[in-house]
Amino acid sequence: MSCDLTKGRQRPCKDSVGGLKAVYFIDYGMTGLVMNTTSGTEDNIAAIAGSNTAYRYDLKGNSNLEQTITSSTDTGGTFFEQVLTLVLPKLSPKDHKELKLISFARPHIIIKDNNDNYFMAGLEHGMDVTGGTISSGSGMGDLSGYTLTFTGQERAPANFCDISAETDTQLSFSNNGGSAANVSVVPGVVADVDVDDDQSGIPGGGN
Repeated sequence: MSCDLTKGRQRPCKDSVGGLKAVYFIDYGMTGLVMNTTSGTEDNIAAIAGSNTAYRYDLKGNSNLEQTITSSTDTGGTFFEQVLTLVLPKLSPKDHKELKLISFARPHIIIKDNNDNYFMAGLEHGMDVTGGTISSGSGMGDLSGYTLTFTGQERAPANFCDISAETDTQLSFSNNGGSAANVSVVPGVVADVDVDDDQSGIPGGGN
């Protein structure tokens, strides 16, 4: 691999925003990976053409992806530590079970940010849960929900994904301009986390 530089960078427009919209979990060992063949974007994922399923978690708030570059002249090595922090409000029995399974696993994670960029974290080695909390909060304004920290170490930063279309049930990859390669999506179910304001179980309560 050549270490020679290939391009410069101008100062960009001030139209970028922070934050994440959603994450998609794919079980470790996904199949059908195709990389981009266009010069300058060879690190992009052009397709995941195998039989893979992605499980979508919608986000809003303080979730973020941070990547730390570690490079040593002593060892001659460089790697990128990818740390994804998810904040998931509201506790539920079904989320308890699923987040337990996620904590045992090491999924690949597609991350969609508020600029509609898609990144793949844990491309080669997966992302391990390395910490988190299940909290009721103390005050009325505190988080009652989950925080999860995923950590991965890879040879490259989280790869851009060339996704051409997104629906509730499908992610479509551009596949280097060929036939679109689709990944099936399992979205969340509102009924699993949403409840009404019925207070009938509270003594003296009511609507």
